[in-house]
Amino acid sequence: MEQFLEFIVNNPLLTGAFAVLLGALIFTEMRKGGQSVTTQELTRLMNQEDGVVVDLREKKDFSRGSITGSLNIPLASLQSRIGELEKHKTAPIILVDAMGQHSGTAGKQLKDAGFENVVRLSGGISTWQGENLPLVKS
Repeated sequence: MEQFLEFIVNNPLLTGAFAVLLGALIFTEMRKGGQSVTTQELTRLMNQEDGVVVDLREKKDFSRGSITGSLNIPLASLQSRIGELEKHKTAPIILVDAMGQHSGTAGKQLKDAGFENVVRLSGGISTWQGENLPLVKS
């Protein structure tokens, strides 16, 4: 601990830069649409809280394999199709994309539309597949 404090005192610019970057990272994560959840948490939300999985991938990717019971609303058409989710406004909305990169954008759109309980699958459908969890083909 003493060496840590000595490092901070001897390197104020480096320590300051680290603090700024850490703050920026936290701020960016907080602005994303919804907290990130694991596959286990997604399953719990679906089974115990009647969560609704929204798959943001394109139709062709969705048809190759999707989480059971998920709705396919591609990210590009989410804004125009948000009305389809109105009946699920009180349920947890779980956003899934290919690798977890675009679900934050969709989450922000949903939060702006008044949805409060929005989460996103960490790592997207690739994490789901990586854990050998079941997919259905349509």
